Amino acid sequence: MQWEKLLSLKKQGDTNKRLRAEEDETRLGFEVDYDRIIFSSAFRSLQDKTQVIPLSKTDFVHTRLTHSLEVSVVGRSLGRKIGKRILEKYPHLAEVHGYRFNDFGAIVAAAALAHDIGNPPFGHSGEKAIGDYFKNGNGRRFQSELSPKEYEDLCSFEGNANGFRILTHSKPGAQGGLRLSYATLGAFMKYPKESLPKKPTSHIADKKFGFFQEDKALFQEVAAELGLVQTRSGENVSYARHPLTFLVEAADDICYTIIDFEDGINLGLIPEEKALEYLLKLVPHMNKKNYSALTTRSERVGYLRALAIGTLIDEVVEIFMAHETAILEGTFARALLDKSKYEAQIADVIKISISNIYESPEVVEKEIAGYEILSALLDARCNAIGDDTTHYDRLIIKLFDEVVIDETELLYKQLMQVCNAISVMTDGKSLRIFQKLRGLSVNQ
Repeated sequence: MQWEKLLSLKKQGDTNKRLRAEEDETRLGFEVDYDRIIFSSAFRSLQDKTQVIPLSKTDFVHTRLTHSLEVSVVGRSLGRKIGKRILEKYPHLAEVHGYRFNDFGAIVAAAALAHDIGNPPFGHSGEKAIGDYFKNGNGRRFQSELSPKEYEDLCSFEGNANGFRILTHSKPGAQGGLRLSYATLGAFMKYPKESLPKKPTSHIADKKFGFFQEDKALFQEVAAELGLVQTRSGENVSYARHPLTFLVEAADDICYTIIDFEDGINLGLIPEEKALEYLLKLVPHMNKKNYSALTTRSERVGYLRALAIGTLIDEVVEIFMAHETAILEGTFARALLDKSKYEAQIADVIKISISNIYESPEVVEKEIAGYEILSALLDARCNAIGDDTTHYDRLIIKLFDEVVIDETELLYKQLMQVCNAISVMTDGKSLRIFQKLRGLSVNQ
């Protein structure tokens, strides 16, 4: 892969080539990407979507929105640091093409901002709930009418693929979705493959999938424009990752590892003494005088959190540059932090988070509720698809007033429209519709 192509400013529907040297420095294309994402309704909905503690009203914890903003900030730092090193290594990118190190930061920041935009209500359990409805629930009845890959898109419903759809899907009056630059879309594409075959190799890019069947042609167009290495062709298409995707992933890994841990401490799910011991292992250098002056738990944890994030940012930059050749060749097969000298310490933090936070009674109970809510919503709206709808089905359609289904489309596309519409609902909205389905007052 070549950086000249990987930094493409092309947008969906463009007929003329966009050159970096001709960009308006007061409003760069990559920065426009960030603006379009942050003003989108799908991004705003993340303010009421689960990050760790679903529907928590007890203390401040991170939502998908605050998490995404923080990942974006870390991603910008990573992108700028890498951009500076890349331009030093390949000076023609600046001298001939006009790229600046801030361009790398803007691309990673925008892609990181959008990295969770396709996640349904109730976190990753929401993805599993949608998939389970089609694999084991009443949605199984549609299998005979779908191709194997179409059915797998539903059974393994994936937030990353849904995110690509949200960012690029055309609607009346909004052709090309948000019309982001292909460089940003490339950095966003964490798993550049289709839903089948599942996990064909141990390569990190094959862990999940990144586009639904209805978006395959556009995905291939973006990959071709960026010059991504194609790793499989024919019936089963896949590509190597855009190099900057590794930075988006690293920013996410850093934030959920450290900041979820911080949430667990502040909620009392992890004892402070034990937590600080683990964080200190990620902070090789610290001003002990400043630390000793901090009087509250949140201040102490926040101080160590900031230092730990700084440590891991510097670590990721060195790992990326050490493996840049393999990354460009598409042969680098692991997450960057898997190569970190702090891998054992990170694993310890994640292990504590799993046992004390992710598997805590509050989280488990709310995830069970999420399963019930999303299964009921899917069942109600999917039953209203087709020509033989009842009066009850027509009432359901009115209840889902914002779920507009084009009944002229094939069944697969109608089912995808249902899943997409439910996926962009907030936790609170999906709960309110569920209560109405059950004949309960929202205020009860």
